[in-house]
Amino acid sequence: MWQDAKALNATANGIFALVLLACLAAGVWWLAQRPMFTLRSIRIESMAQDELKHVNHLTLRNGALGRIKGNFFTTNLDAVRQAFESVPWVRRAAVRREWPDQLIVALEEHEALGTWGEDGRLLSTKGDVFTANLAEAEEDHVLPEFDGPEGSEKEVLSRFAELRGWFAPLQLVPQALSLSTRYAWTVKLNNGMSVALGREQTSTTLKERVDRLMGIYPQLVTHLPNIETIDMRYQNGLALSATGLKIPAEGAKPKPRPAAAKNNTNNLKPISRHTQ
Repeated sequence: MWQDAKALNATANGIFALVLLACLAAGVWWLAQRPMFTLRSIRIESMAQDELKHVNHLTLRNGALGRIKGNFFTTNLDAVRQAFESVPWVRRAAVRREWPDQLIVALEEHEALGTWGEDGRLLSTKGDVFTANLAEAEEDHVLPEFDGPEGSEKEVLSRFAELRGWFAPLQLVPQALSLSTRYAWTVKLNNGMSVALGREQTSTTLKERVDRLMGIYPQLVTHLPNIETIDMRYQNGLALSATGLKIPAEGAKPKPRPAAAKNNTNNLKPISRHTQ
């Protein structure tokens, strides 16, 4: 080998190349550590056209800024993104570098629609459950109450939008919606009335039950203005409870009622408890 000039030249060239690469790498590393590349500012932007409502400098400083490590070159952008997305009210973050010493962080805020469950969490208009200051959310609007099994958030949100449209003709507005572990629906309206709609046996079950209630509701409130609960799970009728509603004792003769009233309420079954 030592007498082979070509082999010796090839070996020398290889060693020289490795040394040169090592020197270049060391030079780049040394240059990247210079103070001129220290991060001097982080600019926060909104992904939407509207300005950020709930995310402010204090929450960002406490929740994200202190977790950013490195300089312009060495900062891990994915770690920075995760730090910002851990801040309350932040739904999504996107991070990029801007030469020579700045990071640009674009944020998307959650928009709270209502509360979720009993542990103080919030449900966003996009069906995300998140944790934030409940008092801040209540400043924007009255928060409907939602509940359901884990993973049902978007389904509950979609059903809520449908129910608002279904009840709108009578100016009734859903204020709470819950989906039980047996996937039975119950909606509470702005007049204080709670309506049990039950499970969806078909894709039109709930709509048919709401339509049936809407058809008879004006007659119901004429005779029973203080309805508390209505159970629509009966095939051809309903059950209800109302303040001051009395069920005649067994054997007692009912008081005479106008024929129109009898016809309008012949499907009513007043009870003091829900029927399963």
